[in-house]
Amino acid sequence: MNIKVIADSTCDLPQELLQKYDISITPLYIIKDGKDFRDGITITPKEIFDHVAAGGDLCTTSAVSVGEYQDIFARYASSYDAVIQVNIGSGFSACYQNACLAAADFDNVLVVDSQNLCMGQGSVVLEICRLAQVCSTLEEIREQIQDFIPRVEISFVLEHLAYMVKGGRCSSATALGANLLNLKPCLEVKDGKLTVVKKYRGSFSKCIAAYCKDRLTGREDVEHSTGWLLYTQVEDEIVAQARKDMAAFVQPGPFCENVAGCTISCHCGPGTLGLVVIRK
Repeated sequence: MNIKVIADSTCDLPQELLQKYDISITPLYIIKDGKDFRDGITITPKEIFDHVAAGGDLCTTSAVSVGEYQDIFARYASSYDAVIQVNIGSGFSACYQNACLAAADFDNVLVVDSQNLCMGQGSVVLEICRLAQVCSTLEEIREQIQDFIPRVEISFVLEHLAYMVKGGRCSSATALGANLLNLKPCLEVKDGKLTVVKKYRGSFSKCIAAYCKDRLTGREDVEHSTGWLLYTQVEDEIVAQARKDMAAFVQPGPFCENVAGCTISCHCGPGTLGLVVIRK
């Protein structure tokens, strides 16, 4: 089948993979000082961090509109056997609902709720690209990707909770307690929602070392042929250690690595590092 794969910008896949698989991107909006910017096109994570560090309000995000999805589906639907749009999880954004409304006008458009974000969503995108090369029908792809989605395990550790507090996703009292006790929360996507699953204590480098050990050592329930490393603005030596741990985990390698994009940067801020693995 000749299939066109499209993904929301929240998939945070490296440019080389987007080009390799000819993946088109539907960019979300980032709202800064009341003005709209396109995720990864007219604004970068660094610009978001610099704006907040200078005393600006926290940036917010907005979904891709129904009309925008209709436009991109119309661009490809007549030239391909099928179009597959992979959205950020429906529990995080209205993108999936908007894409479904837009797809109602097309007979060959499949909309997939990744139930995930960042490179967790990106892993779903890459699996669909693989399935598009080996499956003979759209229904076969649909069935196999629905089996794959719950197996994606994404988690990350936050060095600071300031962005979570400003965004209303964490109370000031909780953040104060975490700071006093030097706690770093580990969040994981479960059933399409973010959940705090553990709290590490100590310096960020110490916490990331413990986190990587927990997520990558002695895991018989996950595949060792695939893995992803993602981060926002994190010290180079901490990333280097996590990269080393991931390289030892993924065999034969290599693994996928990228800086997280504007959407997760808006909500988590600098000092965020995460891993993605695939359960068996």
